[in-house]
Amino acid sequence: MPTANDVFDKVRGHERLEQLQAARAADLLPYFRRLEGPAGPVVEMEGAARIMLGSNNYLGLTGDPRVIAGARDALERYGTGLTGSRLLNGTLDLHLELERELADWMGTEDAIVFTTGHQANVGGLGTLLGPGDTVIADSADHASILDGCLLSRAKLRPFRHGRLDKLESQLQRAAAETGGEQDGGVLIVVDGVFSMEGDIAPLPEIAALAKAHGARLMVDEAHAAGVLGRRGAGAAELLGIEAAVDLRMGTFSKSLASCGGFLAGSAEVIDFLRVHSRAFLFTASGVPAAVGAALSALRIVRSAEGPDLFARVLGNAAYLNRGLRELGFDVVGAQPLPDDSSVTTPIVPVRVGDDWKAVLLWRALFDAGIYVNVALHPAVAPGSALLRTSVMATHDHATLDEALDGFARVKRDFEAEHGPLPAPR
Repeated sequence: MPTANDVFDKVRGHERLEQLQAARAADLLPYFRRLEGPAGPVVEMEGAARIMLGSNNYLGLTGDPRVIAGARDALERYGTGLTGSRLLNGTLDLHLELERELADWMGTEDAIVFTTGHQANVGGLGTLLGPGDTVIADSADHASILDGCLLSRAKLRPFRHGRLDKLESQLQRAAAETGGEQDGGVLIVVDGVFSMEGDIAPLPEIAALAKAHGARLMVDEAHAAGVLGRRGAGAAELLGIEAAVDLRMGTFSKSLASCGGFLAGSAEVIDFLRVHSRAFLFTASGVPAAVGAALSALRIVRSAEGPDLFARVLGNAAYLNRGLRELGFDVVGAQPLPDDSSVTTPIVPVRVGDDWKAVLLWRALFDAGIYVNVALHPAVAPGSALLRTSVMATHDHATLDEALDGFARVKRDFEAEHGPLPAPR
């Protein structure tokens, strides 16, 4: 006898269907736009040159000849793919070199490379956590962190973004629930730099709370590695708490100009993941070109050129942030540091609020030759839509000035038709 319901019914009546259809009909869909050339500061996109302010290519290394040569050399030596997992026939000397150099860069005993960044979080959290454990996560953490937590079947306790009092409350609740010797452990997991808001997690305070409550701490450095700290090793390095972090995650698809991800930590934890993580064991190894590119990019980051690249991308972020604020946009400000200095991360969000206003503003900028990202719920809280702009080390001030001129024109015309945008706070 057939079942009463069709499992595909949900695709015909989901909450976003009406908005998606309206956006497509008006050519307002800000996603899946077609790139037609390299991911540089200015790109060819759908038949026109557009200033790229929507990329995670923070150091601009995707076009570096040495990174391209690293990919080409690996391609020519090993071919297009390995057609197997790391466990079986998919481990190259390049993987092993990359893992050694990542561990050295992060200051840890060992590291493990995954085929994607998403798999690194899912494969780490889904393996190290289990029923009986508790995981406490910032509500603005990467979606892949949430996926890994859910896969693990540990008790998930989210806390409101950046609220240390809420974190402490969740730690206290976890302690009350896991008081016996047979009970599970507690892990706190946060982004070092949050992917939409661009703010830096208060890691010294989080590490202190973790220590006080006997919890482990994992930091996702995807948007911080290659950008923050003297070595470019991320937010934990910048804030001087590397020794207090038990596990660090990073990705190759941002500053390292490739595709893949890694976890870095103690030798015993990494070795456990090598033989237990299903996301590592049961997927094809990263293609040689991606591994070769990541290794070449990492060596540039760790060379004498690294600090200059970090300074350039952070300088460009401060320049764009200041320019947008002077134009009257509501942007997230510079992040204060414990030494009373401040830093602006490469992610410079423009707060809009209303979903449709954000999409209409995105389209106006797109038509003006500027590409940015749009973040709507559930990527951000309801009513907190924003335009996510981001910079590269390879942007020059002339290009950023051209973008700012475009923002000024678009803002003037947009507000005349749709009303005022949020003012700076």
